Amino acid sequence: MISVYFQLFFIIFFMKYLLTGVFILTVVIAGIFIFRKQFRPSANTKPVNVTKPPSYPLSIDIMRSKLYPGSEIVIEETLSPESNYNRYIASYKSDGLKIYALLTVPKGNPPAGGWPVIIFNHGYIPPEVYRTTERYIAYVDALARNGYIVFKPDFRGNGQSEGQPEGAYYSPAYAVDDLNAITSIKKYKEANPNRIGVWGHSMGGNVALRDIVVNLKDIKATVIWAGVVGSYSDLMNNWQRKVPYQPSERELALRNRNRQKIIQQYGTPETNPEYWRSIDPTYFISDITTPVQLHHGLADEEVPVLFSEELKNKLEKAGKSVELYTYPGADHNISGYSFNIAMEKTINFFNRYLK
Repeated sequence: MISVYFQLFFIIFFMKYLLTGVFILTVVIAGIFIFRKQFRPSANTKPVNVTKPPSYPLSIDIMRSKLYPGSEIVIEETLSPESNYNRYIASYKSDGLKIYALLTVPKGNPPAGGWPVIIFNHGYIPPEVYRTTERYIAYVDALARNGYIVFKPDFRGNGQSEGQPEGAYYSPAYAVDDLNAITSIKKYKEANPNRIGVWGHSMGGNVALRDIVVNLKDIKATVIWAGVVGSYSDLMNNWQRKVPYQPSERELALRNRNRQKIIQQYGTPETNPEYWRSIDPTYFISDITTPVQLHHGLADEEVPVLFSEELKNKLEKAGKSVELYTYPGADHNISGYSFNIAMEKTINFFNRYLK
């Protein structure tokens, strides 16, 4: 009789705790379900990414992640030809904008694979007075006469090109136009898509430097004359011009706005060096795949020769192929007697890598 009572007691005791355990487990599962439902983002809610990296468009990594589809090149006007090459005003698309360009094409039958190409990046000219066929006439002519297609984009907002002239230093706009120019010329029937070089002067040298740290496969040779190729710290603190420099009010407003936007959002190079390194081409030297040739006049009053010297040192330290030529008495354009010497070296360099 005692054992029957004992068994009954044990069963009641066991069932009591079993039911308690089931109840607790049910409450826990229900709580988890309610919690997950309550905090699951809805279809219209964007999740917050607290570790989101800097996304300002100048970031080299961001620029590398984007596509630069360019477009088919459209001949807008046929210009008077030269002795061994034809000239055109052409256009292509960049960020949906119509960008004009000077296009020269050698006469005669192209070599196997097509004519080698040089993307020609002009320096700063007030956008309101810029004209496709003016300035750099001797530079383009020398390259074109030596068997190269020359494609000289009129950056957005310059001349008849659509868009705003945002400048090259605190906006990716001009580099984007150049990267789209590269893709566009690759589609041109007489161009060799595997033999593309980049040439840049002054501000255009800055564009060329950004080109070669973003596009690591298409550019086979790069030449920069009197380039603005210093780090951002140099551009802000060590760029002392000896001649007056005054961009147009429209361009100055855009440039200052872009620069101030960066500083307000990320601080200065001194307060946030990590961010400024992320947008600075000179911190991506080790990724460059193209040989580089630099030229600089020692009497340049607009861009210090120190910029070219420091870039050369950085390239050499990274084990890259680089040449630097300086010209005593030569100005910012390396004009006069020095021009012929610099251009001969430029053409020989391009011939070495593009022909």
